[in-house]
Amino acid sequence: MIYLTADTHGEYDRFSSPQMRKLKEGDTLIVCGDFGFIWDGGQAEKKILKKLGKKKYKILFLDGAHENYDLLEQYPVSEWNGGKVRQISGNLYHLLRGQVYEIEGKKVFAFGGGESEEKQMRMEAGKWWEREMPTMDEMLEGAENLKTVEKRVDYIVTHTPPPNMGTGFSDYGMGGKNQLEAFFEQLVKQVKYEKWFFGSLHIDRKVTVKNYSVFQQILPAWAIPSKHHFAK
Repeated sequence: MIYLTADTHGEYDRFSSPQMRKLKEGDTLIVCGDFGFIWDGGQAEKKILKKLGKKKYKILFLDGAHENYDLLEQYPVSEWNGGKVRQISGNLYHLLRGQVYEIEGKKVFAFGGGESEEKQMRMEAGKWWEREMPTMDEMLEGAENLKTVEKRVDYIVTHTPPPNMGTGFSDYGMGGKNQLEAFFEQLVKQVKYEKWFFGSLHIDRKVTVKNYSVFQQILPAWAIPSKHHFAK
């Protein structure tokens, strides 16, 4: 089975929860950004990454707005299940932006990245990376990969939400929409998909029939959560 969560932020206790212990050998857990376990490159961190890679289920994570891209990009890129990945350790993989994967019989389009809300503060602390925002080349590659599957996938997984989620917050910041949000607008119009899962909002909720915000819960991809939508 495919399960989804998000924004683990390097907190290993999340992988010891009762929900997580239900995952079995052969299952897949997708973390929708802000994985956070590749941050300082220390020995303690390396031990945790090795422990995660030894889990009986696969852990696949997208990058988010809070990652150490200098360390992450030191891992070599390889091919896995139809798309590009970085194998971090054993069953632990980083899903690259714009790739389409075949996972447990489902076509999954992954596109990590996002814009830090507290960018200025992170810049001052030396903990901000420009690569948090996807490039135009990554978007073009994603569009080409979607063409190869006739713009039809089962699931889209991202860190940044798709547009117009009716969250009660402004859909775009004070500076208007950025290039990633504009790209996602085109996905909504052009791509046929069953469900879109995203992190970043730090809430667990079904937003629309096809769109799901994931955070601390472990959501089965095939489950239908209670009908609890954002107020519009």
